[in-house]
Amino acid sequence: MSSKKPHLNLVIIGHVDHGKSTMTGHLLYLAGAIDQRTMDKYEQESEKIGRGTWKFAWALDKLKEERERGVTIDIAFFKFETQKQVYTIIDAPGHRDFVKNMITGTSQADAAVLVVSAEKGGFEAGISGQGQTREHALLAKTLGVEQLVVAVNKMDTVDWAEDRYNEIKEEIGNFLKGIGYKLDKVHFVPVSGITGDNLKDKSDKTPYYKGPTLLTALDEFSPPPKPTDKPLRLPIQDVYTITGIGTVPSGRVETGVLKPGEKIIVAPSGKKGIVNTIEMHHEQIPVAEPGDNIGFSVKGIGKADIRRGNVVGHESNPPTVAEEFEAQVVVMRHPSVISPGYTPVLHLGTAQTACTFMELKTKMVKGQKVDNPDHLKNGDASIVAMVPVKPFVVEPFKDFPQLGRFAVRDMGQTVAVGVVQKVTKKKAY
Repeated sequence: MSSKKPHLNLVIIGHVDHGKSTMTGHLLYLAGAIDQRTMDKYEQESEKIGRGTWKFAWALDKLKEERERGVTIDIAFFKFETQKQVYTIIDAPGHRDFVKNMITGTSQADAAVLVVSAEKGGFEAGISGQGQTREHALLAKTLGVEQLVVAVNKMDTVDWAEDRYNEIKEEIGNFLKGIGYKLDKVHFVPVSGITGDNLKDKSDKTPYYKGPTLLTALDEFSPPPKPTDKPLRLPIQDVYTITGIGTVPSGRVETGVLKPGEKIIVAPSGKKGIVNTIEMHHEQIPVAEPGDNIGFSVKGIGKADIRRGNVVGHESNPPTVAEEFEAQVVVMRHPSVISPGYTPVLHLGTAQTACTFMELKTKMVKGQKVDNPDHLKNGDASIVAMVPVKPFVVEPFKDFPQLGRFAVRDMGQTVAVGVVQKVTKKKAY
């Protein structure tokens, strides 16, 4: 990996069956991340079962399976380079747990590709009330992903029709604008994951489209600033036990820096240890900075002492374990109303923890502030006092944005989103 190039974490989001895996596999192949021999092998295998068009999606799934079978501590599943930048694709787009993992993945992303199918009926299913197109875009915005490209995929199924492209661009554009994206910064690229048109090279099938190809559009993303001056906060994604090395947690450094030899503390458990080595993309590194997806071996902490959702900090400045916290919550899609005592699951960083809406302090009604409302309904914005059912790390958004915003999920869907305003610390670990 060229260390001179900027590095971005990229998440691929969008409704199921809109072609995320095929498009991403083809993109990786065109960018040189999957070689021709490997691609030929997957093509033969997929043709054997009469599914030749699955070869790019297969490449992605096979790569993931092969990675998972090894003892790798690299949680970045796929990496590719362009002339300008190095990208890590977070989470496998075709993964069957994608809705749940999408939240964890997106909380670690610097930028997103929203994949929208142009197929008749496909686009409409994704943009409907029960579709994931809207939900994923809103979650990306809530979780702090400000940079977005829309890939209008499967354009080959509608004969590259300009009017269909414009219809989708307008509807998605209005929605994105409504949730706070600046449309002059969002490219809508008409592509085909199967044929590869407009992924790397300009297609002659879209003379009406004057914008960049998908790979060129990605290179317009800016690398995020690195908050190296803040205290260390490293939400844990996975934990491995590797023979001869021991406990190896992995995750992405959100703020601060981590070096071998430093004393760390795991929150909320309070377990302490010393970092031995740090690895990224299978290479040992002398220091990990914000944005780095790393694995690190640690002395003094067993596999049972640390798990996904925990947050690592320096012993001298531990992460905040919340007794309770106050947040601004916006209700998006709840089937009835939310009253005090409601206890859904919060997704915050890599953690998923049940929290109780203990007190509804205020809500806005027609521009007027109402104190102590008795319930919240869709569209309401409210200040809520929340109490975690079990200890977990919560930080004020102004200090640590990555650990100060959350999604509220219940009944298999996102019902609300929120931003943490202040936290009452637990007295001790």
